[in-house]
Amino acid sequence: MNTTSFLHKIAQQIAADCDWNFTNTVIVLPNKRARLFLLEAFKSTSTKTFFAPEIISIEDLITRISKMNMLSGVEQLFEFYEVYKEITPKGVQQDFEQFSNWAKILLQDFNEIDRYLLKPSHVFDYLKNIDDINHWSVKAEDRSALIDNYLTFWDQLPTYYKAFTKHLIEQNSGYQGLVYRVAVDNIDAFIKENTSKTIYFAGFNALNQAEEQIIQKLFKSGLAKVYWDTDALFLNDPDHGAGYFARKIKQNWSYYKSHPYDWIVDEFKQAKNIEIISTPKSVGQAKIVGSIVEELQKSNENLQKTAVVLSEENLLIPVLYALPITVASLNVTMNYDSKSNPIQLFFAKFFKMHVNSLNRGKSNATFYHKEVLDVLSHSLIENLAASKQVVDGINKRNLSFFNFSTLDFIPADNPFLQLIIKDWNIDVIEIIDRIEEIVFEIRTYLRENKDDVSLTFLYAFHQVLTQIKNYQLKYKVIENAQQLLTIYKQVADLAEVSFEGEPLEGLQVMGVLESRVLDFDNVIITSLNEGKFPAGKSANSFIPYDVKMELGLPTFREKDAIYTYHFYHLLLRAKNIYLLYNSNSEGLDAGEKSRFITQLVLDPQVNHNIKVNNYFAKSPDSISEPLMVEKSELLQNRLKEIASDKGFSPSAIGNYMRNPMQFYMQRVLGIRELDEVEENIALNTLGTIIHGALEELYKPVIDQKLTIEMVDEMLQNYQSEIVSQFKLNYSESADKHGKNLLAFEVAKRNVYHFLMLEKEMLESGDDVTIIGLEQTLETVLEDVKLPYAVKLSGIADRIEIRNNVLRIIDYKTGKVDLNQVQIKEIGGITTDLKFEKAIQLLMYGLMYKNSTHLPIQAGIYSLKNRKSGYLLFVLKEDRTTYEFITDDLLIDFKAELITLLNTILDPETVFEEKVV
Repeated sequence: MNTTSFLHKIAQQIAADCDWNFTNTVIVLPNKRARLFLLEAFKSTSTKTFFAPEIISIEDLITRISKMNMLSGVEQLFEFYEVYKEITPKGVQQDFEQFSNWAKILLQDFNEIDRYLLKPSHVFDYLKNIDDINHWSVKAEDRSALIDNYLTFWDQLPTYYKAFTKHLIEQNSGYQGLVYRVAVDNIDAFIKENTSKTIYFAGFNALNQAEEQIIQKLFKSGLAKVYWDTDALFLNDPDHGAGYFARKIKQNWSYYKSHPYDWIVDEFKQAKNIEIISTPKSVGQAKIVGSIVEELQKSNENLQKTAVVLSEENLLIPVLYALPITVASLNVTMNYDSKSNPIQLFFAKFFKMHVNSLNRGKSNATFYHKEVLDVLSHSLIENLAASKQVVDGINKRNLSFFNFSTLDFIPADNPFLQLIIKDWNIDVIEIIDRIEEIVFEIRTYLRENKDDVSLTFLYAFHQVLTQIKNYQLKYKVIENAQQLLTIYKQVADLAEVSFEGEPLEGLQVMGVLESRVLDFDNVIITSLNEGKFPAGKSANSFIPYDVKMELGLPTFREKDAIYTYHFYHLLLRAKNIYLLYNSNSEGLDAGEKSRFITQLVLDPQVNHNIKVNNYFAKSPDSISEPLMVEKSELLQNRLKEIASDKGFSPSAIGNYMRNPMQFYMQRVLGIRELDEVEENIALNTLGTIIHGALEELYKPVIDQKLTIEMVDEMLQNYQSEIVSQFKLNYSESADKHGKNLLAFEVAKRNVYHFLMLEKEMLESGDDVTIIGLEQTLETVLEDVKLPYAVKLSGIADRIEIRNNVLRIIDYKTGKVDLNQVQIKEIGGITTDLKFEKAIQLLMYGLMYKNSTHLPIQAGIYSLKNRKSGYLLFVLKEDRTTYEFITDDLLIDFKAELITLLNTILDPETVFEEKVV
């Protein structure tokens, strides 16, 4: 059965109403994207020439009624900040970065309050009363500055709203909600001015309160006609989310109490082929999309009637790369999150390079090689800047920090490169102008290479830059490059990248919202996972959920109903449907199958042919052979050198047990991973900081009886010592925010808890003397089974005498459990990686046994398992527990260790990769 699309029906209906004379006809659609599709529908409906009707979006109509300009998100934030500074005393004003963190959320709430025509003072009083109740038990004199600031914020909300809206109205501009509120006030005047017009509303579903009032008034005045796109199945089922808004409108609009609810269709029950495909990882979906499109082409399906709907916009680039080369043309129509804009990511690196260079040297910009190489080696400008000569020069001379003016290998005849590397010791507007020059050069390059996608990304970045420039020209508040970067980072995520194609031919690629009112024969939907489609429950708002419910503001329930409608509308008139979801159950990319898929499977329609397929990437027919290295004479000599010089440490033994090939690479050849600058503090560095702090705190008390007073003094000094350790490992200019701040707090917490444990044990009567910190331990093994004497070496974090027992302690940043240091037998211990920690402790005992007459214990203090305290090595054998590392125990362990060392040194035993 051939199905007529909704837009074709609309075109036929309106053409019949107007007899192809559209002089006074205005058609209003949910978005701008559907306009070209509707014009195409009019063309295909007529065989004669005609003047097209005016087709606009609902937002365009509202702007026309209000006679106001609608500001972008970036412009709203700038204007709000100026108002905030005017009404806030200078002493308590926040900088733009702090202000933006809460202002973005507040602007969203202002927007919702106005779109739903709520009385602002009532909402703000409601919120303040709730907050007062939450803090009623805290006396004024007992309130912290934080609580006072918090309460002041709620007091200020009405002031912020009144001042901001007054400021915008004076400029004849506004955010969306304010423009909608003014439009409601102006609707009667608009009706009087447009009595000859007929306004058609087509394809709407969810309307806010302002839209409902405007459309109903136009309806009642006789100026408007409304054509819904609702299926009978959704409308008549009181529990179906896709009909939620249609049922509300039918029930609540006075017009429908005496008139029929028209344009109800019965399309969803028609024959459909539905294939549900799961695949691990998001990128796997892109490959499947390419395969489906290729199969559709082979089946002679019209790609113009095929839509790829991306629930996750960041799949756009992978999907474009995955499409077969036989796709001659395609049309991308969607918004793309600016955070993932590759052009913006490049300029973020560019900003960082220059701002950091000025922070290092105010009068003489000092650049860091890694930041420079990140910029110059970027694929966007690598060819334009001809930067290979510069990159090679930096690498060959091993330059870490430098000023470009001192380098003699910078080509002077490359103006684009000069734009990139010139320092920013100039006025802010000059900086922006210089960036604009770079943008124009890149634009020319992209046009020559016909890279339309990158051009769209570049245009979005330039829009943000232009808005910042206009703000600076208007208010002159940005004083330097650092402030420019701060403002850029805050506003960049407010600007969406807008792809607007010509839907005249080719495959249609779009986002979910762009699919409204459109119909396709073949529909491919990606990322049908909970939290993606439908989206999750999270929403940034200062208005609690129960207050939204009480006041009639939309919550996640309404949002869920909107997604449900979009999903089922995509399926409504389609014949071949492909539903893809990520089946990966672990990691950041994990996802649960969307409830929409479950609904289709559990409540199937008679004419729906549903297939379920699980797609997995094909594994190679044969697993590659593990790497093997035979022990040549040269290699044997190298092992002998290690055995007599550096020796074998517990970590080297663990290395071999984990993977002999890794041991060969790292310990024998000395290959290490390349050092990289840590932008965030790594786990191993955090461990170094904690170890260093504990060493410095305990150094003054070595060989003294440890007292509670000594530990109390350490508790006074430990924070400053951690700061010192951070400075040793990072520069003074290291980022002290975000993850690094968290790492700093983790280090403080771990050292504090260790010292408190120490104090508790002293209070319970322990007698402790520390005799060594970061102490090197060594011994030599000689045995007939070994080809030559073998040195063992290691570093013990702490050696102490506790209650007349010699204890060797190792600190571990990661988590260690008791079962890793408690064993049931010595035999076979070196063949089980689970006992790597126990082997380390036994090796410490073996290396130290000749240095003391006291009984020996060895243990681990796990910073992530501090509740367990010291995890001491224990042998539980034949119902007997051995808590001390005795000579007899070491004899047995030594035999096991010699067997392993003999394997390492044996000329006939190859180093073989352990394939997991």
